[in-house]
Amino acid sequence: MDLTELERLPDECMAHVLSLTSPKDACRSASVSSSFRSAVQSQTLWQRFLPHDYRQIISRSLAPPLPFISSLSNKDLYFRLCDSPIFLDDGNLSFSLDKLSGKKCWMLGAKLLSITWADTPEYWEWNSLPESRFSEVAELRLVWWLEIKGYIDTKILSLRTTYAAYLVYQLPEESQWGFLGIPMTVRVTNEQNEVVAEHDVFLADKPEDVPAPQAQSRGDGWMEIELGEISNQEDDATVEFCLRETESGIPKGGLIVEGIELRPKLNL
Repeated sequence: MDLTELERLPDECMAHVLSLTSPKDACRSASVSSSFRSAVQSQTLWQRFLPHDYRQIISRSLAPPLPFISSLSNKDLYFRLCDSPIFLDDGNLSFSLDKLSGKKCWMLGAKLLSITWADTPEYWEWNSLPESRFSEVAELRLVWWLEIKGYIDTKILSLRTTYAAYLVYQLPEESQWGFLGIPMTVRVTNEQNEVVAEHDVFLADKPEDVPAPQAQSRGDGWMEIELGEISNQEDDATVEFCLRETESGIPKGGLIVEGIELRPKLNL
């Protein structure tokens, strides 16, 4: 079927065809012809790009914006969820959509993480930062034993999707110590308590000759380092991501933890 034949299809048929692609490809198609531009505005198309449980997720938000949400078209709602995360679980969990694919993105705030000695003020303190999406972040005062764990229930993720988990943090040069050139061990464990991946990362500058992931700036005042991947092929399992450094005996301080973010890894 050539483009001329496609253009004769009703908008709803065109929208169905576009729904078999991705939001990125659907938006690109709008530059091809007026028929595609019309189909890209279809409520049906963007309904299919929204997660099937988006209403349930929105209803759990801190201040459910249902009257406002109901006034948006499906397309506007889609892009709002891409650009403006909503907050659940007392504001410690954020939800958004990946703009290119429509896959779910989640971020667990520091309050949802298991941080060794996080409730001991001599070691960690909880502060508010204007650049954080969460009301509180964890700031390391002094520890010799660093251990941060995050537990991911795969039923909240998009199915048949590979995700990467990132530790989101700050490490101010002027106030941090014990991290420069020190490897942190990352371990990914499945529900059967089997270690499925283990490797080293560096939260501060790493030695040039060491093949390890490099921390990246997010452009929002935070850094991130990839902890590992999970491929969500089943609907209900728990995966643990653990970052730890317990062997060097070097005291550490100055690390600020915002949370762990999960984003789809896509080849688009």
